[in-house]
Amino acid sequence: MTRLHLFDLDGTLMYGSAAPVELSRQLGLLAEIADLERAFSAREIGPPEFAVGVHALWAHLTPAHVRAAFEGAPWLAGIREVWREIRARGEYCAVISLSPSFFVELLLEWGAHAAHGSVFPEVPFTRPVDVTGILTPEDKLTVADRLCKRFGLDRADCVAYGDSMTDAVLFGAVPVSVAVNARPYLAERATHVYQGRDLREAYQLVTVARPGVETS
Repeated sequence: MTRLHLFDLDGTLMYGSAAPVELSRQLGLLAEIADLERAFSAREIGPPEFAVGVHALWAHLTPAHVRAAFEGAPWLAGIREVWREIRARGEYCAVISLSPSFFVELLLEWGAHAAHGSVFPEVPFTRPVDVTGILTPEDKLTVADRLCKRFGLDRADCVAYGDSMTDAVLFGAVPVSVAVNARPYLAERATHVYQGRDLREAYQLVTVARPGVETS
């Protein structure tokens, strides 16, 4: 059986942090991003408003900042090893995140088959953000369906990994889910729960050994 592994980024692949936080850290704007994160978590603003807010906050963001944020982020151990194993099994791995696509897509360098995020203007920004390209939690499922079609699979073949309420819609639509360092709301809705800093351990919860397939 071929499967599609769908990974959230913020708080899931990244331990205790998120792409907007790491990008803001590069600009010395941690207090400002904390205010936006708090408003988003409290549902005072939604993804479009959050995107407009960070777009304004990152007026001086450069590609060098983006690369430094990516390389310095607190990633879980073993991400590239897990994705190599998934590929060795003839399965697929993808990242779906509400964070900016210019950050999320860097994970293609680590072996993801696909990486989807909210569409922002190219960095450095010279245009306003188009909120029609900003993903919502419901859009995660839409993207997952598109990926299933691309790989010749359906929702029954998917495994989702996430940490927060933004992953709940996807968790409710697939048969196997792993709550990774998750809030209680999501952990209660997952088929597996993992606490720790190594993606290899979370992946082992859903691994089914296949004869004749070498793993790394």
